Amino acid sequence: MQKRTPFREILADTPIIAAVKDMEGLDSCLDSDIQVIFILFGDVCSLQEIVKKVKDAGKIAMVHMDLVSGFTGKEIVLDYIKNFTHADGIITTKINLIKYAKQIGLYTVLRYFVVDSMALSNIEKQVDQIQPDVIEILPGIMPNIIKKVNKISKVPVIAGGLIADKKDVMTALKNGAVAISATSPDVWFM
Repeated sequence: MQKRTPFREILADTPIIAAVKDMEGLDSCLDSDIQVIFILFGDVCSLQEIVKKVKDAGKIAMVHMDLVSGFTGKEIVLDYIKNFTHADGIITTKINLIKYAKQIGLYTVLRYFVVDSMALSNIEKQVDQIQPDVIEILPGIMPNIIKKVNKISKVPVIAGGLIADKKDVMTALKNGAVAISATSPDVWFM
């Protein structure tokens, strides 16, 4: 079996991630230089076709487990994603899915909504034990929070949510994010 490039290295080469929420956005970002695509839509019947489009374009397909209709938080869904859609990895807020996804060789993004000090405490308690490839914090426009998360965890940080322009991207990267995810085509084609 061929050894895969660590996800962190892929993000270092292309730190802007297209987070797509519909087919129109997917079709648009396939023409960009972006290498990683977060799939934030679809259902159990359409996911295979969506992932195929991403893979046919030579890009990394990351499926947001919590946003695909028809999926449960069960590990068997990860087997389906790996074996039938051939996605490269998952995004989720569920710790148990991260553990199993790593076991079966999927890239992993553990997503946190950092809305209060309890969320920061959860990151500190959970992330270094679970060791996802990266964590994504939302909203991503909080430079001080990016710095704090980098201090409490050794896992690289993606800033996502509300990233709207070059200034937001540069601020997140300058403050310690290894990459940003955005739903805005303006950011994808900067």
